[in-house]
Order: sequence, then structure tokens, then C-alpha cells
Amino acid sequence: MPPQTMDAPYFTFLADPDHLETCQVAGGVAVVASRTAPEKTTPNEDCASVIPVGDDQAVLLVADGMGGHASGEIASRLAIQKIEESLLEKTEESEGPLDAEQLRASIITGIERANQAIMEIATGAGTTLCVAEIQGDTVRVYHIGDSVIMLVGQRGKMKFQTLAHSPIGYAVEAGMLEEADAIHHEERHLISNFLGSPEMRIEIGPPRKMSLRDTLILSSDGLLDNLLTDEIVERCRKGPLPAAVERLVADARHRMEIGPTGDHPSKPDDLTVVAFRRSG
Repeated sequence: MPPQTMDAPYFTFLADPDHLETCQVAGGVAVVASRTAPEKTTPNEDCASVIPVGDDQAVLLVADGMGGHASGEIASRLAIQKIEESLLEKTEESEGPLDAEQLRASIITGIERANQAIMEIATGAGTTLCVAEIQGDTVRVYHIGDSVIMLVGQRGKMKFQTLAHSPIGYAVEAGMLEEADAIHHEERHLISNFLGSPEMRIEIGPPRKMSLRDTLILSSDGLLDNLLTDEIVERCRKGPLPAAVERLVADARHRMEIGPTGDHPSKPDDLTVVAFRRSG
């Protein structure tokens, strides 16, 4: 059967601080929240989607557009749209549930189509993209740019985190910069990989096991630019998932509004979070 997408698969204008989208998917629960940057008058350039594919399969996506003059908003929507279309095509071709290879191929095809479509806009638009492919108790991640994917255990262990495709991200990975220094760095906004570029490359992770109560987080960089990794882990690892996402978004927004204080970062930006937990 074709993917049954949510009634509102694009989350780009959720300015109400009390509003989250929650759905049961792939044997677990997914929560989506998106907020426009404080005092920003232009559209939210983030976009996200939760795409059920089968009883225990789903694809989660977050895209963070860039380019200004509505170009970023268009680019992030195109990224989500092209992947949804590719998944729908593959599911309609298949006589049953998609296997791991088919699902992977559909995602990659969608990303490549999105990259081409964004380049054809010819306005300098671009977008980051992070994708989580869930199949039962496993997750495989795909990412381009500095939007982040994290897998956090219930006891607070960071089981996995994607590496930002940026000079600062590579410097942290190489041990040349500490996270506390990187988050304040003047070149933190620079990225070296994005959709809308002929040099776009997809980083694909291996299948990873998700234990019950693990929390999977996909987010635009508005989260990591305002909360340290340890702060994110502490807020998302316990309690009901909607409440955990509310804490993350509220605290990141608070940092944006009050500005930098001491070691605490602050960078106003659009913020989108998609979170998932397997049900027990």
C-alpha cells in the first residue's frame, strides 16, 4: 500500500509555542515541533515530515533551507517533497512492504532529485537535510550539511551523533576545537555540503539498533546553536516524548531570546525538531 503521510506533512509555520504534532508510527511515537526565529518576519525556512511506509517502517526528515527571499523555504520544501514522491513511486511498484534495499534506494533517489530540482531554481537556494530510515528496531541515517541526528539512550548515553559537514564540525571531530569553543565560533554558520550544489554528497550510516526507550532526535541547527550536547541529552532522555520535545524547544528559544550568558550559547534561528521512540 502507498505511504500514508500525515495530514500536514510539512511543518514550516508552527509559531504557536503550545503546538506539537504527535503520531503513532513504525511501532513507536513521533513528535514534531517547529518554531520561527524570535522577532523574525520572514517565513520559517525549516521543513520536516514523518512518512509512515509500513507497519514497522517510517522515514523521518528535517531540512533547513537557506538563500533568503523565500528561496530557503522553497528549497527545504522541495527536499521533503522529492523524497516523499520517490517513496510513493517505489511503494506503488512493490507488491508488498519495501525491503531495506528498496527503501534505501528510494531515499537516495529522492535526495538526488531534490538536489537537481533546487539547482534548477537558479537563485542560489540550498538546504541541509537529515533523514532517518526506521525499520523495526533499526535506524539508518542519511545527512547533508549541519542539521543533526542523535540517538540517546534512556540512561543518558549518546549512542550516535552525526558530524556537521562544516569546517567547524570537522575541527571538533579532529579534536582541534572543544564543543564549548566551537559553539561560539564566528564561522560556525559556514557549511561545506548542502542540497543545491553539484558537489552535494550524501553521508549514509550503517543500520543501528534502537533499544526500547532510546530517543532519536533530528533537528535543524537552531538546536545545537543554543543548547550544548549534554543539555540536549538530559532534556530528551526521560519523561513522555512530547514533554521532552517541549523542553528542548522552550529552552533553546529562551537562549535565543536572552542572548549569550557566560558559557551558554545563543543564536536566533528557525528551529525544528523531530523525535521518535519505540514503544514498549
